[in-house]
Amino acid sequence: MDAIDPAMLRMPHAEHRTIDFFTEDALPAPRMAPAEAERVAAQHLGIDARAEGLGSQQDANFLLRSEDGTASAILKVANPAFGALEVEAQDTAADLIASAHPELRVATVLRRPDGSPRCATVDTESGPAVARLLRYLPGGPLSGPRHLSPSTVAAMGTIAGKVSTALRDFRHPGLERVLQWDLRHADRVVAKLAGYIDEPDRRAAVRAATADAWARVQKVAAVLPSQAVHLDLTDDNLIRCPDGRLPMPDGVIDFGDLTMSWAVGELAVSLSSMLHHDGVEPHHVLPAVRAFHAVRPLSPDEAEALWPLVVLRAAGLVASGRQQAAVDEDNAYAKAALDREWRIFERATHLPLPVMIHLVKDATGLADAPARADAPAHGLLRDLAGDDITVLDLSADADSMDDGAWLEAAAEDRLAASALTGGAAAVATWYAQARLTRAQALSAVSPATVPTGVNLWLGRTALMQAPAAGKVLAAAPGRVEITCGPQVLTLSFPHAVHPVVTTGATVQAGQDIAHLPSGTSVHIALHTADSPAVPPLVRPEYAAGWLALTADPAPLLGLPATGRTPHGDLLDRRDAVFATVQEHYYADPPRIERGWRHHLLSTDGRSYLDIVNNVTPLGHAHPRVEQAVSRQLRRLNTNSRFHYASVVEFTERLAALLPEPLDTVFLVNSGSEAVDLGLRLAIGASGLHDVVALREAYHGWTYASDAVSTSLQDNPNALATRPGWVHTVDSPNSYRGRHRGADAARYAPEAVAVIDELAASGRPAGAFIGETFYGNAGGVALPDGYLAEVYAAVRRHGGLAVADEVQVGYGRLGHWFWGFEQQQVVPDIVCVAKAMGNGHPLGAVITSRAVADRYRDQGYFFSSTGGSPVSSVVGLTVLDTLRDEDLQGNAVRVGGRLKSRLEALADRYGIVGAVHGSGLYLGLELVRDRVSLEPATEETAELCDRMLDLGVIVQPTGDHLNILKIKPPLCLDTSAADFFVDMLDRALGQLGHCR
Repeated sequence: MDAIDPAMLRMPHAEHRTIDFFTEDALPAPRMAPAEAERVAAQHLGIDARAEGLGSQQDANFLLRSEDGTASAILKVANPAFGALEVEAQDTAADLIASAHPELRVATVLRRPDGSPRCATVDTESGPAVARLLRYLPGGPLSGPRHLSPSTVAAMGTIAGKVSTALRDFRHPGLERVLQWDLRHADRVVAKLAGYIDEPDRRAAVRAATADAWARVQKVAAVLPSQAVHLDLTDDNLIRCPDGRLPMPDGVIDFGDLTMSWAVGELAVSLSSMLHHDGVEPHHVLPAVRAFHAVRPLSPDEAEALWPLVVLRAAGLVASGRQQAAVDEDNAYAKAALDREWRIFERATHLPLPVMIHLVKDATGLADAPARADAPAHGLLRDLAGDDITVLDLSADADSMDDGAWLEAAAEDRLAASALTGGAAAVATWYAQARLTRAQALSAVSPATVPTGVNLWLGRTALMQAPAAGKVLAAAPGRVEITCGPQVLTLSFPHAVHPVVTTGATVQAGQDIAHLPSGTSVHIALHTADSPAVPPLVRPEYAAGWLALTADPAPLLGLPATGRTPHGDLLDRRDAVFATVQEHYYADPPRIERGWRHHLLSTDGRSYLDIVNNVTPLGHAHPRVEQAVSRQLRRLNTNSRFHYASVVEFTERLAALLPEPLDTVFLVNSGSEAVDLGLRLAIGASGLHDVVALREAYHGWTYASDAVSTSLQDNPNALATRPGWVHTVDSPNSYRGRHRGADAARYAPEAVAVIDELAASGRPAGAFIGETFYGNAGGVALPDGYLAEVYAAVRRHGGLAVADEVQVGYGRLGHWFWGFEQQQVVPDIVCVAKAMGNGHPLGAVITSRAVADRYRDQGYFFSSTGGSPVSSVVGLTVLDTLRDEDLQGNAVRVGGRLKSRLEALADRYGIVGAVHGSGLYLGLELVRDRVSLEPATEETAELCDRMLDLGVIVQPTGDHLNILKIKPPLCLDTSAADFFVDMLDRALGQLGHCR
């Protein structure tokens, strides 16, 4: 925008100066009491209102309220050091952004009927200052310690990108300012103000970080694009959408730092403001980088400069904050920010700058080509070729990680020793392949699992030689550093081994470096010559940054280099061929390739506590199941029309778990099939084709099981699209249903009335189907006596009672093996699946012989793999293990402790409405108000995402998706239960849900 609207130049005074920070001793905020602000607003700006002081670093801000308390405007009194021309530029820029992006709310200047800004020059103790009225944006800022979710972080980046593009061509003489916040002057600002940092160690850290970051920026400064920038799109100045349940910004305020500067500084300032929030690490701000880049692409040079600018901003905040607190002693806002500003600096400098630079470049698709080590003329180990070396796979895919081997403290050494004993001359590991052996169970932070080099174990004596001509940078017992082409080769071995080269020496290719005895372990790494010290293992979130400083040393050993596949490729391939209606958990899911007991393990080497898998009651990868399946597959697997023992033994065992007259078993492959078959049995035996089902229930995806599924979350049109033969009754939810508490006793008579009315209309129900303990609704127990009354009613009219035990059966409830036992009833037909196979597809329908025999009236029944030898053996093994490991008893003990601890959270967090369930089928219901029970749907989704980051996999359920479904493997122990609650406690606090 090259031209200036002439109307914008009609200011209250004609002063055209602009600020030069370096000519000012200090910039204390104008001192103005609320009463004086009210007078200024009335006499100069034409508004009668009550003023409330708002914090500011260098200006004076007031919220103006009308007589009824409604917020009407913001009164902003600029620092007297800022001239009218600068204020004009700020208001013009705000109008420009509002016009370019109407989806954003912008704090534009309020105008008089003639279009002129409601602006005036007023006297303050510090001299004349520009006062004006700005649009008030409801919603509140993002400031405060609350954790920022990835979607919020991305939204901040998007807004910064939009503001940057809107201001790209904006020109105004009021932009020609020299501000302390302009990162082009960051080195001078710190030099001027660092003396205000009292602590010598902190002062030194700020100066050192500034010098390093400034030197890196100067390498690209000449080519960084400059333009008008807001330069303060921080959590303080991005306003939450007032209608949103989560802190999602859509408003922009405070253009006081508007100036000309490097365009990439807009993003750097925004990123820095995220770093003080609870639980936010540097990698958590990358969604903002990607979002900004999608709107306003960064150049490679800008990507190179971005994190150094974040560090410079952080250093400037610390120095400026200390100075402002010293010169403006009454400025509570400035003093309150000091700790926050130091946290920003600590997190901005937590990792070496090169690591963060490469991480940013990787996030934006601007990563450099990885460094390579070509096969040398002389291998690193003389007389030992690549074919002599066994490579140890320590990944989540490795067979050696079976049976929980990854939990062994010395697993790597044990596996290497085994390979050497087996005849290998040497054993090596892969570079950059995440090691499951370094995973930590029950950890809130991802462990360092990604190797930046190669470990080597020697099974015989070996001579280490220089792979190429180079210079010895360091040589000491246990360590050698030597140049190797453009990289530095670092060799680490036991301290007892002395290299035969000396520091400073020049070596030729093939020259001896060290003599290594048999049994020696060596760490081999290649890194760039100017890189910081690279740890042997790094956390996966930062691996892209660290690995960019290294190269794979495998070719020096005669081994092939490790191939690396981007994480996103597999998800893209899934979406390309796997029907998207088959959704996956999480927007950016971890890749899970292994499980063990109640742990799920990603290919990054992260262990997650599994709180959702009721499919595997024994725990993941149970050895007893694996051995039984493997043994049976070696012998026979066919269909149940053949005669073999396992199907007989299994069905006998299953029938024995049920009361009389339930003695006849059908075997199928899933819960959907079981419910479908159960309904067909009921309809066939009764000769009646209508079915009564509970609302808010899910029974499956086949035609019949879907027809009786009424969960609005699984199908938003569930109630409107039911076929005519399905009739629904109220969900007997005693917590949030129509009848609550003691009034829940009314549900059963009302359901009975519906059943009676159907019969009276000539359409008696052939079946009533319901979960015996409300699984899909979050583990809500049915009211006492409910099923007894309903079962009696449907039977009175010739129908049958069908119990869906798919989710809650098989001992999960702890005190009862079957859910119907809690209701003290016996169904006519029981449908079960999930837990039966511990992950193997297995389901069953158990009924009486009389009902089963009536199925012949509809034809024959056959399931190719239902009841196969493998399925039958799996079923038997699961029952044996449930009994032998007392997993039902464990559900009582651990489930009781878990529920008690969850209930205690309600005392601290108002969002916790209730804890439903029994044993290890629990539901934590989250509400916005404990009276209205308004579901906290968005908050629950955000909580699940935060829990994933803390190492816990948990998901929402219920029609409103506001209940955490807690149905872990039944082997869950007390330490895992406590970890879950501890992380839930932490996440709720970080997300601002404290009462």
